[in-house]
Amino acid sequence: MTVSDVVELEGHIIDSGLMERAFTVVMDLGGEFDIEEFRVGTTKTAESYCRMRVLADDEETLHPILHELHQSGATLAAPTDATLTPAPADNVVPDGFYSTTNHPTDVRVDGEWVGVDNIEMDCAIVVDRGGDAVTAETKVLNGIAEGDRVVTGDAGIRVKPPERPRDASGPFGFMQGGVSAERPSASLIRDIAEAIAETKAQGGNVLCVAGPAVIHAGGGPALARLVREGYVDAISAGNGFAVHDMERSMYGTSLGMDVETMEHPRKGHKHHIYTISEVIRAGGIEAAVEEGLITEGVMYECVENDRDFVLAGSIRDDGPLPDTITDAVEAQNAIREQARDADLVLMLSSLLHSVAVGNCLPSTTRTVCVDINPATVTQLLDRGSAQAVGMVTDVGTFMPMLAEELLE
Repeated sequence: MTVSDVVELEGHIIDSGLMERAFTVVMDLGGEFDIEEFRVGTTKTAESYCRMRVLADDEETLHPILHELHQSGATLAAPTDATLTPAPADNVVPDGFYSTTNHPTDVRVDGEWVGVDNIEMDCAIVVDRGGDAVTAETKVLNGIAEGDRVVTGDAGIRVKPPERPRDASGPFGFMQGGVSAERPSASLIRDIAEAIAETKAQGGNVLCVAGPAVIHAGGGPALARLVREGYVDAISAGNGFAVHDMERSMYGTSLGMDVETMEHPRKGHKHHIYTISEVIRAGGIEAAVEEGLITEGVMYECVENDRDFVLAGSIRDDGPLPDTITDAVEAQNAIREQARDADLVLMLSSLLHSVAVGNCLPSTTRTVCVDINPATVTQLLDRGSAQAVGMVTDVGTFMPMLAEELLE
């Protein structure tokens, strides 16, 4: 016996590759398809439409096909309301709960589509019927409370992957080409600077995820200027970044290396642990700035200009600094709050922290990834942003050029 269901695809489904992906999914998972209706958009702004019947030998084969199509943006032609199941206990989701993508998502409740707030990947969707209106939001598993109405199954869910623009017009038009070794660096940096300036002009928020290499490679002063001048609103980093930055202020070194001469002064290898000790003695980064212990650098500018920063700890940290969040769940929540406020994210030479932030970002957030290692840039871009650009270059070269474009 053959079973089937009908799905619809709308938008720039040919240019975006959605049509091709849909056909491939059906065939790879053992199904067949029949195109019942197909309308092609004949201008740059016109959208296309496809109504496709998906057939399979049994429900066990059909369901995974529909699930994969749904994750890519296909919707059932005859949608039903989402299934809401109470969470059996705190931190426990019902069996078969819907696990989110990072794409904008709607859920159908009482015959109406409701937008899901704070979208991010690998979360549950919780629906609240209380108050004046029905609301839906994502919750991480450790945020689930007993009795939360959690969406289960795939019914009544509409995923809307952002579509790349058909041309490179507009201030963010360049953010569609991924990583290219052939793209002129100066030209791309100019584009990134224009994107940051446009974000700020529109009242947006720029988040910078920074690794210790930013300081070690000589990009610290440029980043500090961007923080001071308001082009960077928040810093997400680890213990090492802050220590390197403040070590440079106190000793002129980064991990024991003189950042100006590239020499290693006598006992320079102890400077980072001395820096940690002095900041701990002062009572933290803000106190160290207030008493004049730290007089320049990124952390100094964050304190002086009231810029938000999150330092998420790891098992490798020396010290750590009093400001470093050592509880992993607490650090995740702090990173999540920063990510939700961001309109553009600069990821600078920090794979682990950048992936952590990337996991919290919706696919609509503009993202710039810079690293000397091409594998790192590719991995970061693969987090799923629809508007992302990567540069394989030395961050110590990139940051001064970016600051010059923005500030000179």
